[in-house]
Amino acid sequence: MNDYELLQGLIARDERITYQFFYVQCRPLLTAIMRLVFSCPVDYDEMVSELYEFIMANDCAKLRQFQYRSSVYQWIKVVATRFFIRRRNSQLENPANEPVDVKFEETAVYDAELAISLRIDMEILLSLMENRRYANAIRALVLEGIPPKKYAAQIGVTVDNLYNIKKRAMAALTKVAIKYYGYGL
Repeated sequence: MNDYELLQGLIARDERITYQFFYVQCRPLLTAIMRLVFSCPVDYDEMVSELYEFIMANDCAKLRQFQYRSSVYQWIKVVATRFFIRRRNSQLENPANEPVDVKFEETAVYDAELAISLRIDMEILLSLMENRRYANAIRALVLEGIPPKKYAAQIGVTVDNLYNIKKRAMAALTKVAIKYYGYGL
């Protein structure tokens, strides 16, 4: 099913397509977003139900905004990230009951969305790498910030060898990213 057929099925409120999209195809993506946005576990069904209501409100206004410039999965990633951040922020209280600077809040939301989006993209690319050792090295050294000396000791190599592993890992990651984003090799 292509993106157009999928969106038409969602707009028509086809239960089979809706379930397949939100509870099968998008579940890993939405679960990853929820884990990154919320500091405590949230109920998947409840959050997806609220997201679905948001997307389908006003005769599917949000859904009808999709312009096929990206895949529907890239679009839902952006929409869901923004929705969940707003949902999380609406639950937080302003303890000082002081006015909130809207420009700062919008910037903070944008920065959080961008950080989450980048983290999800990076996790996708790392999962596509064939060499798990390379993926783990990038995750540990770049994403988690583990000091090279400590990580080298954990995996039983010298620091010099670790730098060679990291260099090869970054080259492999670059190839995966080029292939994933469709620029060819």
